[in-house]
Amino acid sequence: MASIKKKYFSGLSSNTILLACSSLFGDISTEMLTPILPIYLTQVMIVNGSIIGLIDGIAQATQNIIQGFSGYLSDKLQKRKSIALIGTLLSALSKPLIGLASNWYGVLAGRFSDRLGAGTRSAPRDALIAASVAEKDKGKAFGLESFGDNLGAFLGPLITVLLFFMLHFNIGPIFYLAVIPGLLSVLMMALVKEGRKKVKAKAAIDLHIRQFPKMYWKYLIVTALFGIGNSSNAFLILQMKHKGLSLVATVLVYAGFNLVAALISYPAGALSDKFGRKPVLLAGFIIFMVSYTGFAVISGVVLIGMLFIFYGLFQGIFRAAGKSLAADFIPAHLQASGIGWYTTTVGLSGLFSSIIAGQLWDNVSHASVFILGALCAFAGAMFLLILIPNKYHRAG
Repeated sequence: MASIKKKYFSGLSSNTILLACSSLFGDISTEMLTPILPIYLTQVMIVNGSIIGLIDGIAQATQNIIQGFSGYLSDKLQKRKSIALIGTLLSALSKPLIGLASNWYGVLAGRFSDRLGAGTRSAPRDALIAASVAEKDKGKAFGLESFGDNLGAFLGPLITVLLFFMLHFNIGPIFYLAVIPGLLSVLMMALVKEGRKKVKAKAAIDLHIRQFPKMYWKYLIVTALFGIGNSSNAFLILQMKHKGLSLVATVLVYAGFNLVAALISYPAGALSDKFGRKPVLLAGFIIFMVSYTGFAVISGVVLIGMLFIFYGLFQGIFRAAGKSLAADFIPAHLQASGIGWYTTTVGLSGLFSSIIAGQLWDNVSHASVFILGALCAFAGAMFLLILIPNKYHRAG
């Protein structure tokens, strides 16, 4: 039994663990705020679904779009850690700005700054992860980071619930307290040791776009098509609240969703190493489609809560297998750029998705948001089957 366990976790390094811990604390900081922010905006600042979609769409798009540029800069300078460290610090220090906001414009500014930092750190951090293990263990490495990220997303809401009672349901101080785990994330990143080996990037002015193979671009098409329906989780939270869940119950269900995502992340990465990324990612798309269909048609409070927790399987699978597959298509010296432009694609499609979802939420129906997501997931699954091979052998 011990030898099996040792084999299951073999191939990981101290850097892998430190980077997973950085993600853990970073997401505790972020997810202390995520489940309460949509409710805070609707009930305290009295904004509608379109504004929530705009704020979250811009915030998430900023995070993902900036990864392409931070990834390019990281590859050009061959500096991973320093760029990731700056981004981690900016994200941590931005949390109190949201609490200081007196209107939704201020919330948008705080969220923008927070996600700008998160986007700046992500691509170079992912390149550090890819460089910290052998090719055959890449799925495990990204799976462990995803585990840390989603475990933080589980613990963050629980800390918020505890603070609710300690602060007599005063939300304001939580925005300031969230800086503490954010700074612990900075500390973990500071302890990472970056290799001294440097490889000069071949491109100087094209952001490395022309150096990526055709299969990489096909994968981005699949990602974009799926992403058009992958709107902000804020709409899932609002739907639960709309169906009658209390604020505390909504936060606890959100924590359960992230716990499931954390528990599936490492197994999903390990399975993608063994059986290929494609079938694991396809399973994630199917789970997404089933979940969104359920959110469109189910009205029972208990079933909605259980479905959201089930949806956590997609969250863990997509983060672990999705990035691993993007990394499979690109050479080592362009890892940050390749993963960065992949997450840029996720961000741009997420921006459009959240803006469209906000309009559908306000002007058509709540169910229409989730019907669109289910249809896009089906289309993404079909294109994944057609365009992407199960195993890919990178030239060179």
